[in-house]
Amino acid sequence: MTRLTTFICPAKQTLDFAVYDMRFGDALKAALSSALRERATAGVQIRFCYDGDKPAQPNVAAGQDPAPAGTGAFVQSLGYPWRRIAGMKLMHNKFIVRDGQSVWTGSTNMTDDAFTLMENNILEIDSPALADYYAQDFEQLWEKENFDNTGEIQTAPVPITFSDQSGTARVMFSPGCGTVIDAEVAQRVREAKRRVRICSLLINSGTLISELGNLLRRNDVKVDGIYDRTQMADVYRQWQEVPSNRWKIGALEEIVAGAHLVGKNSTPYTPTGKHDFMHNKVLVVDDTVITGSYNFSRSAEFNAENILFIESPPLAEAYSAYIDHLIQKYRS
Repeated sequence: MTRLTTFICPAKQTLDFAVYDMRFGDALKAALSSALRERATAGVQIRFCYDGDKPAQPNVAAGQDPAPAGTGAFVQSLGYPWRRIAGMKLMHNKFIVRDGQSVWTGSTNMTDDAFTLMENNILEIDSPALADYYAQDFEQLWEKENFDNTGEIQTAPVPITFSDQSGTARVMFSPGCGTVIDAEVAQRVREAKRRVRICSLLINSGTLISELGNLLRRNDVKVDGIYDRTQMADVYRQWQEVPSNRWKIGALEEIVAGAHLVGKNSTPYTPTGKHDFMHNKVLVVDDTVITGSYNFSRSAEFNAENILFIESPPLAEAYSAYIDHLIQKYRS
């Protein structure tokens, strides 16, 4: 929360939040509210887009996903302009655009559990060019109040500097570019020369599973990493119920065994229980970091999501060290 309020405090004109799950307890809410109030008093325009709270019993058969209840009430209690973003799937973004100049993004929801119990990653990027793409996506969500037919934004890599070395970052958004994102992730894995490191809540894109399997059979690129074993067990059960998805079970089990992937045994999901997932969505492919709100899943193609492709050897090493840390922590 200290990092978040430090990001908020320099705002001079605008703060735009696109949030999926936002339900802080009293202590974290007080810190956030104080930072926002101080900026609002200084004349900063603050806006929130949030995922439309889905019904208690979503129409799963029609493709509707559940969403945690309470985000709408929390956002509205802050007292700033808001828009409820409808859609059959999820408005799953977690980003902030500050003054059209800087972006806060990554895998982290705005909840106590996400800040204190889950493994997540956050990126703060100062880049007007990159922030402009995020601003375009936010404006589409704000104007439409529905994420269907949003995110088809033509983006290009923009220059960044990390650890005194030049690199590039490209953002892409779904659902508009969902199928392109899935293909791009698969191509990056297919063209890997040295390593593919996985640090992901879920691994359930059929395209990605196929490419990872091909890499292991080639046996010339190191594949390793960590995932959330408990959450993937639920995915296995879902695949078992759909004949066309059953092939993924054996294929992914082969990848887990062949790459010696480490699984975190998190607490099984319940709406009111402890949420301590290994919640990252990261691939390190050679010197590229791929991360954002986008799970490596079929559903992510149809959600409102953002994903970054960052070409930066020192950033890839920083993420690689983090993955080593998690592997060591959960290897047992």
